[in-house]
Amino acid sequence: MHRRAEQQGRPALNAALRHTAHLRRVLLIGVGLLVLGAVLMLLGLGIGSTGFESLLSARHDPVALQIVWDIRLPRTLGAWLAGALLGLAGAVAQGLFRNPLADPYLLGSASGASLGVAVALLMFGGSAASAQWVMRLGLTGAAFVGAVLAVMLTLMLARGVQQTLRLLLAGVIVGVVLGAAKDLITIASADILQALQGFVLGSTGLVGWSACAVMAMVGAVCLLLAWALAPVLDGLALGEATARSLGLPLGAMRAALVVVLALATGAAVAQTGLIAFVGLAAPHLVRSVVKTTHARLIVLSALMGGLLLMAADLLARWLIAPQELPVGVLTAVLGGSYLLWLMHRRAARSGVA
Repeated sequence: MHRRAEQQGRPALNAALRHTAHLRRVLLIGVGLLVLGAVLMLLGLGIGSTGFESLLSARHDPVALQIVWDIRLPRTLGAWLAGALLGLAGAVAQGLFRNPLADPYLLGSASGASLGVAVALLMFGGSAASAQWVMRLGLTGAAFVGAVLAVMLTLMLARGVQQTLRLLLAGVIVGVVLGAAKDLITIASADILQALQGFVLGSTGLVGWSACAVMAMVGAVCLLLAWALAPVLDGLALGEATARSLGLPLGAMRAALVVVLALATGAAVAQTGLIAFVGLAAPHLVRSVVKTTHARLIVLSALMGGLLLMAADLLARWLIAPQELPVGVLTAVLGGSYLLWLMHRRAARSGVA
């Protein structure tokens, strides 16, 4: 009798041990990403035209303290926050569309943000002084409004969020049309092209403490909502019929997930411009290390996205110092190379030449 009870309890014990080991691994990965982020944050305080001299003399030199505290620290922290928002949005998008190639810009938010910036630059003129004023005061608001309006237009064309395929196609159509409208504006007023190019290529150079506060607040709200809605993504991963059989209100929860996706993407794009591949690559990198539920995947993807964009920003500031590379170009090159390597590895595993 005791032996039979022991044999029946052994599978449950093994399952509990595996679950504990899995949680420990997820926790170690999260702590490792945080530690690496802290290390890069410290490095970011020393990268600039004056190097580590400003960091070392910040305690005694008010100018050096201002450089570190008002320029380097908010820029480095802002890069981490923007990357975290994109990583979170990428995990939500891939779970919502059940497609590992989905990225945060699928609903037309990138084209909408670009169009909003183009309209703002056109209204305020294309001179250097006005462009600088718009960049500092009005660009982020125009980009955020444009991104949100583009997502709303996508929802209108898709007639809601009930059909994922229709939503995806509507997002592609809205992105193309709004991108064409932005191109027409730049053709009609070539003076805004240079200022608009800075937004399209992506940059963290103008991120300050106010931008960090906005991204932190939006990120906290989006993370809590995404965590609460993660069971929907787990259900959708098993199929539409399975998710419905679990009693989940898919319509309302899909709409909430789209709101999370739009808010996270819009907040990041409004502050840093268009940053490519971070939202796409961050969930892939997490899945390559650990297989877990969407609740933990969302958190780890946010940490991974913050680490990726902060590392790319440091490279962009360091490679050709004292000049800088557009961080969006660097993430596109590195992200594209990673995806090509990933495709090659999967093809080699499947035996395809």
